[in-house]
Amino acid sequence: MKSLWDNETASTYKNDLDLRVYTSRLLGANSFLVLHGGGNTSVKTKVKNFFGEEEDVLYVKGSGWDLGTIEAAGFAPVKMDTLLKMAKLDSLSDSDMVKYQRAAMLDPTAPNPSVEAILHAIIPFKFVDHTHADSMVAISNTADGESKIREIYGNKVLIIPYVMPGFDLAKLVYEATKEANWDELEAIILMNHGIFTFNDNAKVAYENMIDLITKAEKYLLKNGAMVCGDNIEEELSFFGSMGIFFSSFFTKSGKCFLGNTKKSGETIEIDLLTLTKIRKKISMEKKQAVLAKINNSEKAIHFSNMTSLDKIANQGPLTPDHVIRTKRVPLVIGSNIEKSLAQYSSNYKEYFEEHQKDGLVCLNHAPNWAIANGYGSISFGKSIKEATIIEDITDHTMTAILKGELLGGYQALSAKEIFDVEYWELEQAKLKKSATSEEFAGKVVLITDAMGAAQKICAKLLKEKGATIAAFDRDPEVANVYNTGGDIGITCDLLNFPKIKVAIEEVVRTFGGIDIVVNDIGSKISYEDESTGHNWQKHLDINVTKHQNLSKLVLPYLKEGINPSIIIIASKEFISVGNEHVIYTAVENDQIQLSNNTTQELTRHGIRVNTIYPRKIHTLLNEKDLQDRAELCGLSLDDYLEESELKVGIEAYDTAILASTIASSAFGRTTGAQLKVDCFI
Repeated sequence: MKSLWDNETASTYKNDLDLRVYTSRLLGANSFLVLHGGGNTSVKTKVKNFFGEEEDVLYVKGSGWDLGTIEAAGFAPVKMDTLLKMAKLDSLSDSDMVKYQRAAMLDPTAPNPSVEAILHAIIPFKFVDHTHADSMVAISNTADGESKIREIYGNKVLIIPYVMPGFDLAKLVYEATKEANWDELEAIILMNHGIFTFNDNAKVAYENMIDLITKAEKYLLKNGAMVCGDNIEEELSFFGSMGIFFSSFFTKSGKCFLGNTKKSGETIEIDLLTLTKIRKKISMEKKQAVLAKINNSEKAIHFSNMTSLDKIANQGPLTPDHVIRTKRVPLVIGSNIEKSLAQYSSNYKEYFEEHQKDGLVCLNHAPNWAIANGYGSISFGKSIKEATIIEDITDHTMTAILKGELLGGYQALSAKEIFDVEYWELEQAKLKKSATSEEFAGKVVLITDAMGAAQKICAKLLKEKGATIAAFDRDPEVANVYNTGGDIGITCDLLNFPKIKVAIEEVVRTFGGIDIVVNDIGSKISYEDESTGHNWQKHLDINVTKHQNLSKLVLPYLKEGINPSIIIIASKEFISVGNEHVIYTAVENDQIQLSNNTTQELTRHGIRVNTIYPRKIHTLLNEKDLQDRAELCGLSLDDYLEESELKVGIEAYDTAILASTIASSAFGRTTGAQLKVDCFI
């Protein structure tokens, strides 16, 4: 593992806290050290209080902050004397610990201090770094993990058996270090949890972490416990030319995994329709729509093919800290998803009943990730961010399990120990804090002609309520506009059947399904010379064929959607024939009939179909277009702009807000509706 320390950069930080932010980010930049909010850091310094008095303060990472992106505001300033007094108490509930730590903060607006603040305080060094390094935990998560750690580090580390984080852990370390010679210790290693390094110099504390983890990685390599995906090339230099060979072997051959598999480890893609069915079943079990993110890396596929899968997959997470994200074990999907899910649910209920106490309420018993036999793993989340975090954690978990097995057998903490963390009041508080009431959380919305003003607004409105957006448009700029925040924009011509198919498959592969379709089928061609056969076909293609193409290809996936719905944005022209609009109006009537037929056909599949007919949207037209339309209607431009049933100008927002509302539960029992925006039937 390579140090990322840069002397020039470090020299620009003039105070302790800024330097603490810098080295924290260095740790957080390496996923083999820190995963998604895991780990914590601190610095001891002096701060002037409200009265101008200088106090000893511990700046410790605040709850909810990620080391990779942490800022100064993410550290909680806690009075050292209070923390040291707390360490001397015989007992302290975790809720009281949190309360008293918060009461001892110099800044009441800062985040809650880490639950390990007391432990940071009792380590008598300025800078303290704590990570859940994969290699360290993989070694400790074996039957004789302690002896292996002692073999690697000798007596230069203090080894602490697993204890729940919080006061109990801090108290154990406090008692164990009363007589310790800190100058002889390089680190504290917590079994099944992680490692602490420390020093009065920020660089030394950080690089001690890097050096110690490198030793663990070399131990794994030496004992044949490295797997594909490990970033080990730089650690292999001590093997010389043989290291280069090993590097190529381990990172490219795919032959370094242990054990027998039912199939080869080649990348195999799960049938996308099967993926949508799995997602739907999980969503129903959770009573919450979720996305399904597939991991079909070589490693994940190998793991899913292992003959010992049922045994090794049900050992437990890499660290107990991960249980809030992943639950204790994944769902292993066999040939029958319903049967597999029912068994998982039953097992979880038994797990809860066996370990529950003090009137605890059982959490949702649906899985947060699954292993699909032969196809890799699937992560479930209310957003692509949440699903990606779970995927990242579980990917590291699979790696650790494989390594542990190669070291003699992976061994996680007991079910009771994991349960105690999963139902720990402090972890439950995190779950409540992250709970969402966003109506469209976990739902995938496909929007066509997405570069249109109304469509952009509709996407924004749905996004604000938790939706994940897949945007189609002929304009290549759609990717730049929508490829943010977990959404995707795909260049796609709805008249090109093969490209539509590829685009829809990409959406399903990325998110696990499609729930809502907002399909704009309004004409965008000239009004001139409508009578030609050429323009007749254009009208048919743009206003009818596009809709039919999309519907045919999206329907199989939409049938497996969560409360699926289609919203068609058409035009008021079907009821209001303008000058030289005869053909356009005729085609619009085809739209109406197509919409009616679609509604009738899809009702039996539980798919709602509703249509919006907006009047001319003035804000979408340039001055020339407005003038041309006014002339076609035999009106002056001013009269044309004022022409409105409600005598108000119609904007893109009016259509967008109606479309987003129709998609909501407010219209959950409405189908076949034909809704007009400022026009009569």
